Amino acid sequence: MTHGSRRLVCCVAALAAVSTSAVAQSSPPKHVAVPTVAPRPEDVASIEAVVQTDYECISGDVGVARQWARDFSLYDPYARSFTPYKDSKSGTMKIWNPTQQEYADATDAHLVADGFSEHELAHKIVRYGNVATVFSSYEGRMARTGKEYSRGVNIYQLYFD
Repeated sequence: MTHGSRRLVCCVAALAAVSTSAVAQSSPPKHVAVPTVAPRPEDVASIEAVVQTDYECISGDVGVARQWARDFSLYDPYARSFTPYKDSKSGTMKIWNPTQQEYADATDAHLVADGFSEHELAHKIVRYGNVATVFSSYEGRMARTGKEYSRGVNIYQLYFD
């Protein structure tokens, strides 16, 4: 939703389910170079467009590069994700809270090598003034098998910049 020169910006995406293998890697992930690009007007034209674009950017078939630059254009530079997960060794709950760059670095190789698509099942938007919270339930599927990989709720905090 744009008003004048304002656009919607993701402040944070929270409670995004992620494979703990992406969180607990044995070696440091390869850095993914992500150029800075301006957001596409259609990607930030509405609350729903921001969420849909985020899902499109991380989805792709086996060997298909992810659209990290397009995805990053949606986010505030200080955005972080907050992902609760159960540590497989200790059984304790932990939080992984990467920056957008850290998320791309940790997940890119896996997402491209195995193929992965995520799509929204339903959403609820709560808006107050220039701030909106979106509760977006989703399903993720592996491209190689078509099997469900994950389900969860992404919670987006958006604001008009």
